[in-house]
Amino acid sequence: MTTEPNPDDHSDDRAPLRYERSLNGSWEFLTDPERSGRSRGWDEPDAVWPARAHTVTVPRVWQEDDAYRSYTGTAWYRRSFDLENVPEETHAFLRFDAVDYETTVWLNGERVGENRGGYLPFEFDITDSLNAGENHIIVCVTDPEDLSEIPHGKQGDPWYTRISGIWQSVTLAFRPETRIVDVRVTPDLENDQAKVAFEIVPGPADPNVVSATLEARLDGAVDAQMTVPVTASDANRGDDGDSDAETHTDAYADESTIEMSAVLCFDDPVYWSPDNPTLYDISVTLERNNSVVDRYNDTFGMRSFETRNGEFLLNGDPITIRGVLEQGYYPETFYRPHDENAFTAEIDLASDLGFNLIRKHVKPAHPDFLEAADRMGMLVWQEPANPTRYTDRSRTEVRGQLEALIDRDYNRPSVVVWSLYNEEWGIGHHDIEETLWTDVEKQRFLAECYEWVQSVDPTRVICDNSGWAHVATDINDYHRYYVSPDQASQWAADVTHICHNPGDNYATVEFDEPDAPIVISELGTWGLPDVDDLREHYGGDPHWFDHEFLVEALKRPDGIDDRFQRTTLPDVFDDYTDLSAAWQRREFTSIKHLIEELRIRESMGGYVLTELSDTEWEFNGLVTAYRESKSFLSAFSAVNDELAVVLRPESHVAWVGGEKHLELYVVNDGRRTVTGTLEWTFAERTATKAVSVPANGATSVSTTIPVAMAVSESDTLSESTEPVVQTVDLVATFVPDNSNTTDGIPTVSTSEPITVVDASRKQTPEATVYAEGLFASRLAEAGVPVTHSLSGNVDVAVTSDITTRIEDFATSGGAVIQVPNRDGEMHATGPFSYRLLPQPANWNTAAGFYYQDSPLLADICDDRTLGWELEGCYPHVVGAELNPSVDRVHVGYVEGWIANWGSPLVIRGYGKGSMTALTFRLAHQYGRHPVGTLLCDRLLRWLSDRQ
Repeated sequence: MTTEPNPDDHSDDRAPLRYERSLNGSWEFLTDPERSGRSRGWDEPDAVWPARAHTVTVPRVWQEDDAYRSYTGTAWYRRSFDLENVPEETHAFLRFDAVDYETTVWLNGERVGENRGGYLPFEFDITDSLNAGENHIIVCVTDPEDLSEIPHGKQGDPWYTRISGIWQSVTLAFRPETRIVDVRVTPDLENDQAKVAFEIVPGPADPNVVSATLEARLDGAVDAQMTVPVTASDANRGDDGDSDAETHTDAYADESTIEMSAVLCFDDPVYWSPDNPTLYDISVTLERNNSVVDRYNDTFGMRSFETRNGEFLLNGDPITIRGVLEQGYYPETFYRPHDENAFTAEIDLASDLGFNLIRKHVKPAHPDFLEAADRMGMLVWQEPANPTRYTDRSRTEVRGQLEALIDRDYNRPSVVVWSLYNEEWGIGHHDIEETLWTDVEKQRFLAECYEWVQSVDPTRVICDNSGWAHVATDINDYHRYYVSPDQASQWAADVTHICHNPGDNYATVEFDEPDAPIVISELGTWGLPDVDDLREHYGGDPHWFDHEFLVEALKRPDGIDDRFQRTTLPDVFDDYTDLSAAWQRREFTSIKHLIEELRIRESMGGYVLTELSDTEWEFNGLVTAYRESKSFLSAFSAVNDELAVVLRPESHVAWVGGEKHLELYVVNDGRRTVTGTLEWTFAERTATKAVSVPANGATSVSTTIPVAMAVSESDTLSESTEPVVQTVDLVATFVPDNSNTTDGIPTVSTSEPITVVDASRKQTPEATVYAEGLFASRLAEAGVPVTHSLSGNVDVAVTSDITTRIEDFATSGGAVIQVPNRDGEMHATGPFSYRLLPQPANWNTAAGFYYQDSPLLADICDDRTLGWELEGCYPHVVGAELNPSVDRVHVGYVEGWIANWGSPLVIRGYGKGSMTALTFRLAHQYGRHPVGTLLCDRLLRWLSDRQ
C-alpha cells in the first residue's frame, strides 16, 4: 500500500518524488466472441472499431451489464489520455489492481506486457512507450469459458455469476529512477523490534553514495529510526540493527536491484490488536548527496499471531476465534463494493455482532477491505481462489497467486491466516480425481506448499486445506452443516468426537502432528430472504434466479412461485414476507445452539459462521444480500459476544412436577478474569451463585430445577379440559461486579424455551388401538385400550409395515398410522412415498424448514414453526409426492428455494378410512417424551373421532 501523491498536491513537504494519476473512468469497450481482434488490428492506436463498441466506466465487471451477463471470452478496452510532459529521471508504470483473467496491454501501438490472473495487482514499465501529448492504451482481456485449471473461486458452475474484465483501478504511476520497489516489515515482539526488508533499484546512481533512512512513526511522531548506507558490498552484516544487502537482477526492465534489510528497535511499542488497532507509518527514504530521491510509505502493525499447545496466540495471549465467512459479492456490482463505505459498514456490522475475525472466502480480499480491517481491528483469514482440477497448470497458478497475495498483503496486520486450498477444490475434489485422503503425490505437494508459505511469511498461521483432509497445517478445521434442534444431539456428539479424536481429520501424519487448534470453520443454517423484497430491489427476478447450472430446485430460485403454490405454505403464511420472517427465526434458533455448543468446549479454538450476508441463491447470511437485517439480528450478539451466558437444560421438554438437570456456563473470551453473579429463573423461581470466569475460559454451574408452569398462565388455563401444555422461558443472567461503573462490563443474558406438559391432566385416548411391540406396551401402561388383533372394534391401527390386512382395515373404514422403525426408517409400503433426509450433517437439512398447520400442535408450537418442543423426535424421513388437494398436511417441510416438499405428519383418505404417515420418531418415546406423548394422544383421538 504505497502512497502515491498527486503531482499538483504540495501540502506534504515530505512528499517523495513519485506520484500517480488515475486512469479510471470512461473507456471504450468491445466484445470479441470470435477472438479476431488482433487480426483486425484492434490493437493499433488508430484502429476503427465496429460501431457496437460503446463506453463503459472502469473499474467494472462486464457482467454488470445485462447484455454481457453470460458472456465469456475476449473483450477489448481502450482509452487515451494527454500528458503535458514526461517527467525526467523517472520511470512510468501502468498498474492494474485486478483484471480477470488473461490481460494483454498495448501503449501507443507497442505491446508492453501481459498477465494471467484475476484478483491481484500487476504493472508494466512503460517508460519507453510513453509520449508527451496524447497516449493510447488498449487492453485485451480473455476470460475463458473453461475455468477448470485456473483459480476462479465460486464463479460460475455450480455457484455464482461469472466475473470478467477490469474490475479494480487502473493507475499511471511515476517513480524515480533510483527508487524503492518493495518494503516488508516483520514484527518481532519478543525483542520489541521490526525487521524491515526492502528492495532498491539504484538506476544510474552509484549505490555507494545512496543511503536509506527508515522511520516508524506513531501519530506523526518518530518512534524508531535508522539510517543505513546502500551498498552491495556489505552483505550479511548482522541482524542487530545493522543492514544486510544483496544484489540481483529482477523483472524491472532488467534493472539491477539491491535487497536490503535493517532492524528498527522500539522502546515501548504499541501492539496491534482488535481492541487497539494501532498502526505505525513506515517510511523508507533514499538520499543521495543529502537530497531525497525517493520515499516509500506504508503502514504496519506490531502484531504476532501463532499457535501453541492447541491454542491461538495473538501477541502472546490466548485468543478464541469468533469468525464469520464473507464472500464479497454485491448484488449489482459483484466483486466491486457498491459504495465507498461498503467495507467499513461490513466490518462495523461484524464487530457489532461480536465477531473478531472475517474469513474472506476462496478469493483474495479487496485491498480496500484490508485497509479498513487494519484500521478497525478486524482479524482476517485470507485464501486464494481455487481451480477445479489438479494439473500442472493449476498448481502453478495457485502458487503464483499465493506468492502475489503474500507480497501484496505482507504488511497488513489484520491478515492472520492464509489458507492454501478449500475442501480439496483443485486438489482432489473433482469427480475423476483421486482424493487428497489417499493420493500420496497430492499430499506431498500440499506439504511442500505449506512449507514454502511458512518460509516466505513466518508472521501468520497456515491452513492447508480448509475443512477437509489435512496434511500439514496450523489449523485443524472442519466444515459441518448441522441444523438444530432437528440434529442437536448429533451435533453435540460430533463436536465431542472431534475434540477427542483430532487425528481423524488428517489424511496422513507423515508431515505434521495432529496437534493444531481445532476450528469449525464452516457451520450455519439457511434463512429465506423476502422474495418480494428481492424482486423490488432488482426490479423483477434477479438474473441469478435462472442460472443454467443451478439444476437442483433447492438452489434454483426460478420457479419458486409455482413450487410455493404446490405446497400448503400459502394456507399457513400470508406471503413471502411472512414466510421469510418465520424461516429466519428458525435460522436463529439453530445457529444459537450450534455456536453455543462450541463455546462451552475448552478444547475448541474457535468457529467461523457461514455467513455474514446472503450471496445470490445461498441464503444462510445473517443479513440479506443487500446487507439488510434479518428478523433475528438484534438478538444475535448476545450469543456471540466476548462475554456470554449459555444454558444447557437436560431437555427442552418436561412433565410438570419433575426435576430437570441444568448446566449453566459463563463464557469469557476476554483477556481478564471477570467476577459477578449468575442468576437463573424458571417458572418464577430464581436462584443465584457468585462465579469467577477466567480469561479466555468458561465457568460452569450444575444444578436442578423443579418443573412447573408459570403461575399466571396456569391460573388462566385452570378451567381448561384439555391437557395443559405451556412453553416457559428458562432465563439466565450474568451480572459482572463492575457492570454499573462507567467502564464496566455489561450484563449478559440468555434464555431457552422449556415446553411443559401437565401429566396429571393428560387425557388418555379412549380409542381401541391395534399396536405391536414396545409402543403397544407403552400405550397399555398409559391406560390406552390396546389389542394385537385387527378385530371389528379397532379404531386405529399403528404399524411400521403396511400389509394387505392393514390395507383392508383402512379400506373398510379404519384409521391407520404408519410409524418408523427404531432406526427412524419407514417401510416402502402403503400409499405414501418417502424421502430420506440426509444424516447427520448436510446442506439440504441445513436449508430445511418445518411448518405446522394443525390443531394438534397449535398450542404447542411457536407461530406455525417447529422448534425445541420436538427435541429428539425429528424425523429421518418425510412423506413425499404429496397433493394438497388430497392430503391433509399437518406438518410441512421444504428445503432451500421451496424444494423437496414433504411432511412428517400427513393424513390421506384410503377407501372408507385413512392412512397417516407419522415419520416423527415418537412411537418408541411414548410415555417418556412429554410433547411426543401428547401429540400421539391427540392424533389417536383425532382419528378415532373421525371414524
